[in-house]
This record gives sequence, structure tokens and C-alpha cells, in this order.
Amino acid sequence: MSQFVSKFHCVPALIGPSLLASDMSNLAGESLRVLTAGADFLHLDVMDGHFVPNLTFGAPVVQCLRKNTTGILDVHLMVTNPESWVDAMASAGADIFTFHVEVTSVGNDLNPIIDSIKSKGMKCGLAVKPGTLIDSIFPYIPKLDQVLIMTVEPGFGGQKFMIDMMSKVVALRELYPSLNIEVDGGLGPDTIDIAAKAGANMIVAGSSVFKGEAGNVISVLKRSVERYGNGKSEEELTPLVTA
Repeated sequence: MSQFVSKFHCVPALIGPSLLASDMSNLAGESLRVLTAGADFLHLDVMDGHFVPNLTFGAPVVQCLRKNTTGILDVHLMVTNPESWVDAMASAGADIFTFHVEVTSVGNDLNPIIDSIKSKGMKCGLAVKPGTLIDSIFPYIPKLDQVLIMTVEPGFGGQKFMIDMMSKVVALRELYPSLNIEVDGGLGPDTIDIAAKAGANMIVAGSSVFKGEAGNVISVLKRSVERYGNGKSEEELTPLVTA
């Protein structure tokens, strides 16, 4: 595992429960529960049934959620034509709009859609599938607020963490020490140390948070990033919430 270790960085640990794993019949209540338990943002997987086979949230759900929380809404667009979603997500109240570098609807230049997202007051991120080379996003990083490394194949929750994706995290952290690097897929207490040592600071966790004791799991994830990513001492770590 030693090959997946980067230098310490100063980017804060941020934990975002993935609402795909929540009780979606009580989305507002579940969101408030994890925010109260210490979550830093809420992660929403938006799937169109085309870019990935599953179908999930749309702008109306984001809008309803915004009415019930002031928490940061991080929308991950797994859609074929993200440029068509920018206005709707901005109007709905999304704070961070992340789309995939693999989309082809906008041609070979992603700068226009990045500019459009930021002009609407949202932060912008680019996501990378497991099979995509990480250098595909390098030309856009000066404009980005975060990069999302998928540690599972996008489209479904509950998959096994792909440890070999940590090579992408290490490469990014070494080149961009102040970049927000988000990882999504199979993250929990059993896998967080690997991601934290590689340099990830934004941790998306679904089942481990919603199916476990949220406060405890969130604190375990955050403490790992602080210890192995930020190099903090035991006394400097976020207090551990006991289960």
C-alpha cells in the first residue's frame, strides 16, 4: 500500500454523506440528521439513465431539499448532456456542480460549460471514471474547485472500493497540493485510511454513514484525513464521537 502515500497537505477534511444511500422517503430528515451529526456537505448523485443505467434525482428534488436545509449541496451529474442541467441546478440551489470529463455532448473543450457553471454562482468540479486517465483533467484544473475520483464504476451504490484508483489521487495531490480532491465509492471506516494517505480530503460516504451510527462514522472519516492527510497530532484531531 506504500505506493499510495502522498505528502501532507493543508486542505481541510470534508465529509459528505451520499443521499443515494439514505431513506429517500425521508430525504429532508435524513439530510438534517447527518448534518447535525457533523457532515460538511450533502452529496447528490444525479443520474439520467443514459450516461449511467440508473435514474435518480433531478433538479426538483434538489429544490425541495434546499427549502429544508442550508447545508452545502454537492451535485454529481452522471448525465450525457451536463450543459443542459446548469440553469436548472443553479435555480434549484445547488452549491457545487460536478460533471464527468468523459462527456462528449460539448465537444473536446469543456471550458465553456465550466465557465457557465461558475457564472451561475456554483462551484465546479470534474469527475473521472475508473477507466479514464487522470491527465485528461489537467488542462482544466486552474478553473476547478474540486476533482472527483470515482473509486467505483458510477451508476450504483454499495460497490467495493477500488484501491488502484489511489494512484490518481496521489498524482493529483503531488501536483496540486491545495486542490480539493474528492473520492466516491466504497468509502467507510475500513477504507478511509488508504484514501487519506493518498491525499483525498473530500470523502463521500453512503452506506457506511446512513446504515451505521452517523456521528461516529463521520468523525472516524474526518480524523483519518486529519491524521494521514494533514499530519495532525492526536490532540489536534476532531473529537471521536462514540457509537
